[in-house]
Amino acid sequence: MSGVHNIVILTGAGVSAESGIDTFRDSGGLWEQHRVEDVATPEAFVRDPDLVHRFYDARRAAIQTKQPNAAHAALARLDAHWPGELLIVTQNVDDLHERAGAKRLIHMHGEHLNAWCTACDRRSPWTGTLIDRPACPACGMVGYLRPDVVWFGEMPYRMDDIYRAINRADLFVSIGTSGAVYPAAGFVREARQAGARTLELNMEPSQGSYWFDEARQGPATQLVPQWVDQLLGF
Repeated sequence: MSGVHNIVILTGAGVSAESGIDTFRDSGGLWEQHRVEDVATPEAFVRDPDLVHRFYDARRAAIQTKQPNAAHAALARLDAHWPGELLIVTQNVDDLHERAGAKRLIHMHGEHLNAWCTACDRRSPWTGTLIDRPACPACGMVGYLRPDVVWFGEMPYRMDDIYRAINRADLFVSIGTSGAVYPAAGFVREARQAGARTLELNMEPSQGSYWFDEARQGPATQLVPQWVDQLLGF
């Protein structure tokens, strides 16, 4: 694609859905049969930490049984071969982008396979459970580990880095996102104001589709490899 050097790609639940990872919310406002307010807010964690730990322990275990799909593989291939600047910003908390081989990546909503110690503020790789209140690997304190996931009401990670990249981008691409969760839903407007071309790849038009210069509908495992091949000139 002529004139494109710097690319920012936003990925959401639609990229991992075809690997068997449930999308964040269904139409009833439930997340795996739980109200979001009961498992994905700081207040919920204070009110019923066992419920929250059981919920995230189950998701942490499930993610480790899933595999990257063709969309993850295509983005990793683009990361490996794109000569300009590239940043994949994912709303997903799974590790499928990494397992596919992506390197230029920010998890703006945290990572299931990390635990965050609120005593020492360190984040440690974590694949087991947290409900048994294990000690922090960094400081040894017991009972202070929580899921390293950004809950509603908390600030997403590395926003300065993300906005800096968006404002340098020639092309902004949103893949598999609903366009309903901010601040990510506002990235397309930020990109347009900075002069970037904008493209949406999604199963159906998102809530913000009208902000994009172009929108393509279909499964991520089909659309993303086709787009990457087009971009790389294959």
